[in-house]
Amino acid sequence: MNELAQQLGLPSFAHPWLPQVLAVLLGVLALHVGAHYLLRRIEKLAAHTTAVWDDALIKAARRPAALILWIAGLAYAGRIAYQQSGATAPDFLVPTRDTLFILSFAWFLLRLIHNASKNALAKNTVTETAVDRTTIDALSKLGRVIVVILAGLAILQTLGFSIAGVLTFGGIGGIAVGFAAKDMLANFFGGLTIYLDRPFVVGEWIRSPDKDIEGTVEYIGWRHTRVRAFNKNPIYVPNALFTTIVVENPTRMTNRRIKETIGIRYQDVDKMAGIVADVKAMLLAHPEIDNNATLIVNFNQFGDSSLDFFIYTFTKTTQWVRFHEIKQDVLLKIAAIIRSHGAELALPTRTLHIEPAEAATTENTP
Repeated sequence: MNELAQQLGLPSFAHPWLPQVLAVLLGVLALHVGAHYLLRRIEKLAAHTTAVWDDALIKAARRPAALILWIAGLAYAGRIAYQQSGATAPDFLVPTRDTLFILSFAWFLLRLIHNASKNALAKNTVTETAVDRTTIDALSKLGRVIVVILAGLAILQTLGFSIAGVLTFGGIGGIAVGFAAKDMLANFFGGLTIYLDRPFVVGEWIRSPDKDIEGTVEYIGWRHTRVRAFNKNPIYVPNALFTTIVVENPTRMTNRRIKETIGIRYQDVDKMAGIVADVKAMLLAHPEIDNNATLIVNFNQFGDSSLDFFIYTFTKTTQWVRFHEIKQDVLLKIAAIIRSHGAELALPTRTLHIEPAEAATTENTP
C-alpha cells in the first residue's frame, strides 16, 4: 500500500494505519447494507402480523441502528489511526462518541413511541373497535417527555456534569420558574388531570353550566383543550379551567329523557283517567321507550286554563336526531289518544263575568 502510494505520487496515503482504517470502513459499509436489507425483510414479515409493537420496533430501529453502526465504526477507525500514528487522541472524542450514542438511542425510542401509538390507532380503526385516543396520546406524550429528560441527564453526565448538582440547581431554579410560569404549570397539571381522570376524551360532546363552553372535543394538549362548538367555531380552553368548573359529558348518557306537560280542556275532566291510562299503555308498548327506566304518566294539576297531565320517560337511543324522531312520534300518538276520547287540547283562555247593569246601579245607590 505504501509503495503504491509512493509510485502514484500520493505520499499522504502512505500511512501504515490506512489499510486497517479502510478495512474497518468497508466492513461498516457491508454491515450497513446487510442490516438494511435484513431489516427491510423483517419489516415486510412483521407487517402481516396483528401485533402493534413488532413492525413499530423494526421501523424505529432502521435509521438509528445505521447511525449507531457508523458512529461505532468511525470511532474505532479513529482509534486505530491515532494508535498507529502515535498521536494522542483529543479529549473530546470519547464524550462526543458517547453523546452521539445517547442521542441515537433516544432517537430510536422517540420513533418507537411514535410508531407504536400510530399503529395502535390504525389497528383499532381497521378492526372497528373502541379506542381511547386520549389515553394513547397521553402515554405517547409522557413517554417522549421521559425519553428527552433521561437523554438530557445522560448527556450531562457524559460531559462531566454532576447530575446531583444539576437536579439541585433545577430544584432551586424551579421555584423561580414556578412563580414566573404559574399559569403554564396550572395548565400542565390541569392537562395531566384530564389524562388521568378522563372526564372526557377526544370526540366526545361536553358542556359546562358555569361557562359558555359546549361542543365536541377535538384536541387535548398539555396547555389547552380545543372544543369545536356546534356553530363550527373552535373554543380554546386552558386546561387549568377544567379543575375549577363543572363539566357535563352528554356523550356518556345512558338514555335521553322525554319530559312534557300536556293540558286538556276543563270540560273534558271526566275523560282524563282514560286518556292517562291509554297514554301510559302506549308508552309501555312503544319499541323505542326503555321500560326499565322510570316511566310516569299522571294527572298533575289544575292549571289556569287547562287540566294538566305530564309524561316522564326515557328513550333507548342517545342519538340526538333519532331522539327527536321518537319524541315526535310519541307526541303525535298522545294527540291521537286525546282525540279518540273526544277531548281536545286546551288553549289559553279567560272567562270574563260582567255583572248586570241594574245590579251594579243598586249596589252603588246610597
